[in-house]
Amino acid sequence: MSENIELSLGSIKITQSQIDQYHNDGYLVLESIVPEAICDALKSRMTELMATFDPASVRSIFTTNEQSRHTDSYFIESANKVSFFFEEEAFNEVGDLKQPLELSINKVGHSLHFQDAVFEAFSLSPAWGELLQQLGMVEPRAAQSMYIFKQPGIGGEVNCHQDSTFLYTTPMSVIGLWFAIEDATLENGCLWGVPEGHRHGLLKRFERHAPGSIETRMVTLKEHAWHQSELVAMPVPKGSLVILNGEFPHLSYANRSARSRHAYAIHAVDNTCDYPELNWLQAAKGQSFVPFRAK
Repeated sequence: MSENIELSLGSIKITQSQIDQYHNDGYLVLESIVPEAICDALKSRMTELMATFDPASVRSIFTTNEQSRHTDSYFIESANKVSFFFEEEAFNEVGDLKQPLELSINKVGHSLHFQDAVFEAFSLSPAWGELLQQLGMVEPRAAQSMYIFKQPGIGGEVNCHQDSTFLYTTPMSVIGLWFAIEDATLENGCLWGVPEGHRHGLLKRFERHAPGSIETRMVTLKEHAWHQSELVAMPVPKGSLVILNGEFPHLSYANRSARSRHAYAIHAVDNTCDYPELNWLQAAKGQSFVPFRAK
């Protein structure tokens, strides 16, 4: 299906009012800007990738007593691979999948944007680089990507977090592009966020113990508690783009509905900013994060 569809988007112009809204609120919603046919093509390609995945060697990562060490290694190595991560509730007490494999995966990451031709064509579209520049980036680069399934019934909760926690730059530059591949509703686990919450600054930083280490830790930079009353729901129809400032606090609740909530996310950084070696995600040795294509 994807072979017959133009996956690259050429240009998306936003208004000064939208730019101001993004900087004021910490996020911006652009509804239904990706054609449904492109969403379907990405979903179809992910189905093909799932068919090539052999879970046997990965399953032990989530069922052995050395879970954390193996998971750290698998996670770190996913920075430059297409890796599959299970839902926490995918397995029963004896370690067997409770449902078909295609309904058991939490996400696939973190380099679809340059390791797979179909996702690369979409991810590095001139439209996204141009959009990021309109929001203030000087040299936008795609640092990571992930396809998120939010599986029906077992789609796990994602706690309130800030993307810059995981992709720290100096000065701050991370912007997340979150695409709704399917409708994201209150029932199936849409995003929630704290408007203007980015103004509190970054609260935590996820980093390696040392450059090159696979051991990681979470470091608290400042104390602040987000309250339920501050959260605003962000349901969006298929094909919508939610743009997230790296310091914007957001979450999604568990999906207990009968419908999945597929999404695709790209996280970009400004290549003019410092990107520390302590960040968990690093470009392959001798390489840098990939630029978006020019028109």
